[in-house]
Amino acid sequence: MSIDRDRAALLFANETFYRAFAGRDVTLMGALWADVEQVTCLHPGWPPVEGRDAVLQSWHAILTGPASPNIECLQARANLHGDTGIVICYERIGPDYLLATNIFIRSGDGWLIVHHQSGTAPDPDEETATPRRRLN
Repeated sequence: MSIDRDRAALLFANETFYRAFAGRDVTLMGALWADVEQVTCLHPGWPPVEGRDAVLQSWHAILTGPASPNIECLQARANLHGDTGIVICYERIGPDYLLATNIFIRSGDGWLIVHHQSGTAPDPDEETATPRRRLN
């Protein structure tokens, strides 16, 4: 496969993840996660969720809960590292933005997600490159 086709397939997998999220499709969400125990998820404001069963339970709670957010993926950028793909994108939930990292592995079924993390971010149209506070 060419790098352009790999990148397009990776972005399609990421888009499908957000389609499952926005459509509250628990079955599709489950099919997108790699069938390995070492998957992880860092939902905003949650402690780390580790292990496939726990991650899928967390998504079930989010997607079927009364406060399941409307979400839109914006400005997705994909990077390939062999059989690992990393997508960084903005998530728009109402007037707020999160910045997300989604890590995928290549499998016989295409790209499957092994890690999702999102956290607060400035509006993607803001030209600020300075963080709000220093970490070091």
